[in-house]
Amino acid sequence: YQKKIIEIDSHMAIAIAGLASDARVLSNFMKQQSLGSKMTYGRPIPLDRIVAQIGDRAQTNTQHYGKRPYGVGLLVAGVDEAGPHLFEFQPSGLTHEMVACAIGARSQMARTYLERNLDKFQDCSRDELIQHGLSALKETLSQDKELTIDNTSVGVVGVTNGKKESFKLYEGQDTAALLEVLEQRESAGAEGESMEVDS
Repeated sequence: YQKKIIEIDSHMAIAIAGLASDARVLSNFMKQQSLGSKMTYGRPIPLDRIVAQIGDRAQTNTQHYGKRPYGVGLLVAGVDEAGPHLFEFQPSGLTHEMVACAIGARSQMARTYLERNLDKFQDCSRDELIQHGLSALKETLSQDKELTIDNTSVGVVGVTNGKKESFKLYEGQDTAALLEVLEQRESAGAEGESMEVDS
């Protein structure tokens, strides 16, 4: 499976859908800008600024003869002085700040799940939000597929108990415990449904 989550800085990462080579170009640009901000101003770059920069860069490509638009969509997640943020970047250069979002093939099912549960997110703990993310991801799978430690990565960044949390990536065996909790939640939910049907 292709690596879909790339760390940009300790306070920011991207998830990609599309051409990995274009994602590498954009992520390298973002890393340079992030490093430049630390060296020049002594602080991490604000997320809205870096997202605007990649949006401008992508939009410029649509205006020049001989250049092609980037073939990759990004989710940019991070935390800065203003708090946690999630931005969607589209190849046209369009960027939106979101509360929850999914991109890529079959992402509509995940978006539907996120929209249905949007009201719950405000009161959720960090672990509950991870479970919602995995549940949304599971919605995108075709019938014969399952989430496994080989095809699942989880990136976490944000604010926990009022403290900024640096980006952490769970891959491979690290995701086993998270997937186990997801299975337990789903089996408990299925039991609840069957009890309702019986009664």
